[in-house]
Amino acid sequence: MNEDAALLDLRRRAHDGAPQALYQLASALVARHELDEAFTLHRRAAEAGLANAQIEYARMLMYGVGCDAEPVRAAEWLLRAESAGSPIASYFLALMSLGGRTLPRDGRINERVLRAVRADYPPALRAAAVHFGRKADPADQLRCLQLLERGAGLGDVVAARLLVERMRRGEGDTPQPEAAADLRAQLQAIGIGPLPEIVVPDYAPNASAPGVLSMEDVLQPVALTAQSARPNVATVDGLLSAEECRLLIANAQTHLQRSRTVDPETGLPFEQEIRTSSDAAFDAILEDLALRCVQLRMASAAGLPLDHAEHLVVLRYEPGQEYRPHRDYRPPSSIERDRPDAGNRLRTICVYLNTVEAGGQTEFPVAGLKVEPRPGRAVVFENLHADGTPDPDSLHAGLPVERGEKWLATLWLRQAPYRRF
Repeated sequence: MNEDAALLDLRRRAHDGAPQALYQLASALVARHELDEAFTLHRRAAEAGLANAQIEYARMLMYGVGCDAEPVRAAEWLLRAESAGSPIASYFLALMSLGGRTLPRDGRINERVLRAVRADYPPALRAAAVHFGRKADPADQLRCLQLLERGAGLGDVVAARLLVERMRRGEGDTPQPEAAADLRAQLQAIGIGPLPEIVVPDYAPNASAPGVLSMEDVLQPVALTAQSARPNVATVDGLLSAEECRLLIANAQTHLQRSRTVDPETGLPFEQEIRTSSDAAFDAILEDLALRCVQLRMASAAGLPLDHAEHLVVLRYEPGQEYRPHRDYRPPSSIERDRPDAGNRLRTICVYLNTVEAGGQTEFPVAGLKVEPRPGRAVVFENLHADGTPDPDSLHAGLPVERGEKWLATLWLRQAPYRRF
């Protein structure tokens, strides 16, 4: 049966309004990007009480797919699905709650994540694995490994990639080089290559006890080390764990495209020779709980709420690639096109994700400062003066990579809320 005939068959079956048939037709229409009709059909199935449709309808409301974004209504529908027993609804409620805007950031987050873990929902398994992977206790390291094994066994490719690294290095258990090689070969057969070498030297301290699932650990204060007053630049080592660095790269690799800059005249992005890297920007709909936790950790370290953050961007610089001296604050034309009520980019936080063989430092010419790349190390700097005007001293550059490659995660934080939840 060809695609059009299959869709026609779904329409026939949905004609009498059966919730499951409406849901299946709506899902097919989403795949074809026929979003307005899909939104209406998911709503009808949701109103009839189908939990899966309630979740999909809520997700469309969360992200503004086929409609205007309405996170409060989305949360209401997820709560209905959760009350009907859906652990997937619990997962998305936890994801929303981490923002601390639409829903409270409270202990129910951990209860909800645990519910989704017990239901073997792969994104929840991955988020819990990354959480336990930050903890130095051997039992937590083993939990991380076991959760990744469960996720990989359910077809989670990102979990499988993280698992390969742990097995071959003996992180969480004795090394399993043969099993790691076998799994890596399976990934290569579907076009998924290896991750770069990533080792973060030390475990960061954790507020929660061993064995405790505590997603709020991402908010734990960190001690920044001042590097310059003009411009204001600080660093912190070990902000992200090896697991988190690998997670970001594993999610970004398949979405990389040539990096662009913003035209100061039009406010539109375009390719320019001052920036020769490739990057992947994570639109909110691409975020999972693990990625959201990493971003919350970064925003918290930078001293601002997560809802002030633009989309996370992960960049790759290959030999010879660079980002010549530039400033991160945006021209008025660009702000007008993208949430003007959020203001300009107040602060930037960048985290290095891998070891660079040579080159790739971040340079601040006015301060005479060069920050060396190191996995898990974050650089935080101000783009604006205290009165909100642009600070030209914030000029900085990504120096050319001489050998190897450089992976970097960047979060730009606005003056006011940018995200809706």
